[in-house]
Amino acid sequence: MIAIIDYGMGNLRSVQKALESVGATATITQKVSDLKRADKIVLPGVGAMQPAMKRLSALKLIEPIKKAIQEGKPFLGICLGLQLLFETSQEGGAVKGLGIIKGKVKKFKSSLKVPHMGWNQLNVVQTKCPLLNNIKKDTNVYFCHSYFVAPKEKKIIAATTDYGIEFASAICRDNVFGVQFHPEKSQLLGLKILENFVRIKT
Repeated sequence: MIAIIDYGMGNLRSVQKALESVGATATITQKVSDLKRADKIVLPGVGAMQPAMKRLSALKLIEPIKKAIQEGKPFLGICLGLQLLFETSQEGGAVKGLGIIKGKVKKFKSSLKVPHMGWNQLNVVQTKCPLLNNIKKDTNVYFCHSYFVAPKEKKIIAATTDYGIEFASAICRDNVFGVQFHPEKSQLLGLKILENFVRIKT
């Protein structure tokens, strides 16, 4: 079973339907018990880091998320869910994230139109990342975000995208995966990426 964390900020049903369409059993949940019994966990999200962290804290989900990752459960962060994995964000000042991945969440420079919304190219740079198995190096996925992640460890960057600057659009580190784009909105390619996540062995 895949647990989709519900903290009130994300396209939960769309993610659930996409996962189910590639053969997964997926449950939308706020329960710690569901995270404990899940084989894999997905943290989706749309919006800002500060209210998201407040919601996760209020639901007492922060430590269970960290524990699940420490135990080796495959974990996928989508859009804001990716950003939440990092230490801090520039959004609304120095906002603290989960601190699972070292690095910051930064805002696009003011000369760029934000949010970065629509289809853009995914440049796969880490071919051994199981999340991107059989994904072509230059292909398009759907984005909607105003901030981007800047990992301290460049080796965890699995894919990049160019929007005025080249930013990390996918990360891969052991059992932790994250994508800045929305696979549930990225048609057949997005479904393939979710299928890859479903097939990761636990």
